[in-house]
Amino acid sequence: MAGSLEVIEAGFANAIQDLGRYGYRHMGIAVSGCLDAMTARCANALAGNDSREACIEIRVLGPTLRLDQGRARIALAGPVTATLKRADGQCRSIPSWCSVTLSAQDELKVGSCKGGTAYLAISGGIDLPPQLGSRSTYMRAQIGGVDGRLLTKGNRFPVLANEALSGSDVASDAWAQDDGPIRVILGPQDRHFAREAIEYFLSSEYTITPQMDRMGVRLEGLPLAHRTPESADIVSDGVTPGAIQVPANGQPIVLLADCQTVGGYPKIATVISADLSRFGQAKTGQRLRFAVVDLGEARQALQQREEAWSAWRNSLHTISPE
Repeated sequence: MAGSLEVIEAGFANAIQDLGRYGYRHMGIAVSGCLDAMTARCANALAGNDSREACIEIRVLGPTLRLDQGRARIALAGPVTATLKRADGQCRSIPSWCSVTLSAQDELKVGSCKGGTAYLAISGGIDLPPQLGSRSTYMRAQIGGVDGRLLTKGNRFPVLANEALSGSDVASDAWAQDDGPIRVILGPQDRHFAREAIEYFLSSEYTITPQMDRMGVRLEGLPLAHRTPESADIVSDGVTPGAIQVPANGQPIVLLADCQTVGGYPKIATVISADLSRFGQAKTGQRLRFAVVDLGEARQALQQREEAWSAWRNSLHTISPE
């Protein structure tokens, strides 16, 4: 049965995202998608979905949603909690890392995100039309999601609201992000930097600054010197999420989901796929280090992450309804 969720209150900085829009960077279209793909995959698993389904990315203050008819399962993952108000007026708190089943006219008010990024997934996914193969919201091009923009009060989006929804709600432990150094592969322009700059990059701590959004995050630490003043610029070439650019001031910029497709700053290194989601939980003032790996080690890290993900998914357990 087709139903819809209505946005009663928009909250702040909430948008529809999935795992990204691939194959269009040659047209200047960013990959976009979830900043923390692993936490989004967890939310979808808790809702009984495939990992590729679109969900709501929550970065500051979550929305308040109301289901118009039928029943639908909602799941939260990440540093956020919610309040469920049943149609009969009864209220209860909903923690993260679990699902809850809504009935007609129930409201779910999602609280503030305690740093980083959280996700709300809906059983059956969010039935909005994909654009260029993805439902991800890319606001700079105004594509994907709901009219290519953040959620606003009064938005409605169709969901699979099934009166005969079967199965129990589930819960899990939080997905454990690795807290070791961020692993990178050097280059492609590491030769634009002085030898000691590479050593500093791999031996120093860097602090996450308030200058961060879906395009990237600026770091602050020991400046990384280029070989010559001219080496601080290159002929613009392709960039990708995870690339670490270093402009003339020597302070690294880690590019994220909504990053541009080309850039003219040299790239000292690129964050490996297994670690890129960690920047979705970045907090101002957080300190981090980098460590170099080779391509074989990067592939092994990705395999190990997927094995850990499978173990996490298999740990889901049913919870008693309240």
